[in-house]
Amino acid sequence: MANLFSSLQLRGVSIRNRIAISAMCMYSADEGMASDFHLAHYGRFGLGGAGLVMIEATAVLPEGRISHGDLGLWSDRQIEPLARIVRMLKAQGATVGIQLCHGGRKANRQRPWHGNGPVGNEDQALRGEAVWPLKAPSALAFGAGYQVPEPATYRDMTDIREAFVAAVARADRAGFDLIELHAAHGFLLHSFMSPVTNRRSDAYAGSFEGRHRYVLEVVGDMRAAWPRERPMFVRVSAQDGVEGGRTLTDTVAFARVLKAAGVDVIDCSSGGLAGHSASTSRDAPGYGFQIPYAEAVRSEAGIATMAVGLITEPELANETIVQGRADLVAIGRQALFDPNWPLHAEARLGVVDAANPYASWPVQYGWWLNGRHRTLASLPSRRD
Repeated sequence: MANLFSSLQLRGVSIRNRIAISAMCMYSADEGMASDFHLAHYGRFGLGGAGLVMIEATAVLPEGRISHGDLGLWSDRQIEPLARIVRMLKAQGATVGIQLCHGGRKANRQRPWHGNGPVGNEDQALRGEAVWPLKAPSALAFGAGYQVPEPATYRDMTDIREAFVAAVARADRAGFDLIELHAAHGFLLHSFMSPVTNRRSDAYAGSFEGRHRYVLEVVGDMRAAWPRERPMFVRVSAQDGVEGGRTLTDTVAFARVLKAAGVDVIDCSSGGLAGHSASTSRDAPGYGFQIPYAEAVRSEAGIATMAVGLITEPELANETIVQGRADLVAIGRQALFDPNWPLHAEARLGVVDAANPYASWPVQYGWWLNGRHRTLASLPSRRD
């Protein structure tokens, strides 16, 4: 029976345990370029024992960035800074993925600490951050005060699809083990799939098949460009959470089609169409609240899933795997709080060898910590 510390084989890639670090935007790139901050930030998770480290939402075009601080893979110049991170993580035994994204009508936003709203004149004056035209399936703004996007033409859609494919080729050159397509949280591809945001009257709208057509074209092109021996994930909003939006039933049907198209794992989030993703909502209903989405997709579509969303305790993460509710659990903000969460989970779940409790830690740390452990064990309790 699989557990949190069982390995997972996906095509030709073996992940050392079932713990993934969820893709989390850091809004700290300069013209899409990864920096020393990113190397240190992601390196902590490799040292901390995660099986899979997913690099944050990475724009395939400059105008597809969620913010001016997003990572990018629209230029060959951006390959080596990411490859440096990949090499470091692999040296620590982690599997490394990258999430490719186009922000659509939610692009061109302020960094959260600058207001988290639409970029405007003040951002231009203070930080030189200009506004760029947005593309979306329909001319519907994300919210009051937000820029109205231009409806994507067939030429636009072709250009964006080709940009995803070009980013896949660059991800290959950077050495990534797997790729993830971001089709959730109200960004471009999600907005094509939802009847709430797709008001087109062409072949890319209307029925379930029409609304999902463009995403499936992107998936097909990406899968063809990505090596067959390496896996591909798709992140979805399992339900929109707004009236008239996509439902879990729609997501299960979509997952079946994705499986037939060669996708290996469905990363199950929710929301984001009319606000932030559900995992950042003040009204989130409880710990592990999105696990049932991963469970339903896994059971009903017969495809591997990744569960995410307020999974903070090792016991819940382990139960999710043991009970067959998901194949991977993704840790997000809890990993920011404790980059060593996987190693601490191993100890808490009793997986470690009592005589050598730090055997799984990087050898540079384990040597010191095992010595400290023996010293502490020889001392009287501080309560004595």
